[in-house]
Amino acid sequence: MESIVSRIAVFIYIIIESLAIKRIFRPRTNQMPIFLKIIGESARLALGQLGGNKLRSFLSLLGITIGIFCIISVFSGVDSLEDNVRSSFDKLGSDIIFVEKFSWSDSFEKWWKYIRRPNPSFEDFLMVQDKAKNADLVSFHVAVGFTTLKYKSNSAENVIILGTTSDFIEIFATEIGQGRNLTPREFHSGANKVVIGYKVADALFGKIDPLGKTIKLKGRKYRVTGVIAESGDDLINVADFDDAVLVSAQSAKSMINFKSKYLMRSTISAKANEYSTLEDLKDEVTGIIRANHRLSPREEDDFSLNEMSMLTSILDVVFLALNAVGFIIGIFAIIVGMFSVANIMFVSVKERTPLIGVKKALGAKHFVILLEFLIESVVLCILGGILGLGLVYLVTFLVTSVAGFPIYLSSKNIFIGLGLSLIVGIVSGIIPAYMASRMDPVEAIRA
Repeated sequence: MESIVSRIAVFIYIIIESLAIKRIFRPRTNQMPIFLKIIGESARLALGQLGGNKLRSFLSLLGITIGIFCIISVFSGVDSLEDNVRSSFDKLGSDIIFVEKFSWSDSFEKWWKYIRRPNPSFEDFLMVQDKAKNADLVSFHVAVGFTTLKYKSNSAENVIILGTTSDFIEIFATEIGQGRNLTPREFHSGANKVVIGYKVADALFGKIDPLGKTIKLKGRKYRVTGVIAESGDDLINVADFDDAVLVSAQSAKSMINFKSKYLMRSTISAKANEYSTLEDLKDEVTGIIRANHRLSPREEDDFSLNEMSMLTSILDVVFLALNAVGFIIGIFAIIVGMFSVANIMFVSVKERTPLIGVKKALGAKHFVILLEFLIESVVLCILGGILGLGLVYLVTFLVTSVAGFPIYLSSKNIFIGLGLSLIVGIVSGIIPAYMASRMDPVEAIRA
């Protein structure tokens, strides 16, 4: 009998506990609809504030709009510029070294040290070409100078003459738009044949087919074998040969003394093969050139090995500084807008004080009142951020259409703009919302 009673008691206890648990958790399950209702009501009130006080709302949101516009427009411009520049550098690849007497990474203060160095010679190129086992391609090019090319009565001025070897075109990822490059035999023999840039061909021949035509270069006749494809619209094009004429290095020797200290510039370029790293190639080329220059182990190199990563590391610093400047400029406008939105929220709290008292008297909790005004502030700031992003999109579209330089508003910058708007909304609304949530209901109703 006692066991039956004890079992009944346990059963009743379980039922009571189950009902208690349901009563505890039922309000929690309904909190999500309440939360959504608060968000909807707060958004409606925020839009009502905008519609009811158009001038005040416009002036308050103007700061947020201008701030987001300043920051995101700079970010978008810098990102577009960075992509344009880096894409130009990426055309050459990261597996090429450039042997020159100047270093790309050192400051101008060391200019006197580098100017006394010899230029990389054609003999250095031949040694590297012959002995570098880690190199897939090796080329030599020298800047002879600027000249005027002539074809009948037409002329092309300020054309840079480059004396090159056979691998030059491939290393610099340059395409031949018409015709062909010089053959290895023509390079070796120094034949009077040239490859001209796109703009040079347009100036000399217009719509006439330039292939096989004879032009005058420094008083000598050269036959055109090919035309380099147009380089494109990159802002910084490291392989821009539109205004160049390419001759063989052997032919360039008749125009300038390669050993002259007044030589404009000569460069040996080497591309690592698929089985070697860039560091392996650098070590190998360093040893070959040091041996050819007969440098003792204690003597430092009289040449520099440059690579594209040196330029990209400089770009990282430059673009970081540009982004920082844009952020600093925009943050002041955002701070002004933040105070404007905070002012709107203080006024809104003041105007709705009796309503706050009624809500609290009916049982509204502190966090409900706080959340209501905080969401209202966030909605106002996000609206200002959206307007700012709209202006950025409009400006990028106009610049791309008119100037021809592609600027875009990326999804990353859109999220940054909306994220900043959200943060500004929380910061500018937290104090008014807290004050509203802490009001005494009796005093609020009497206000």
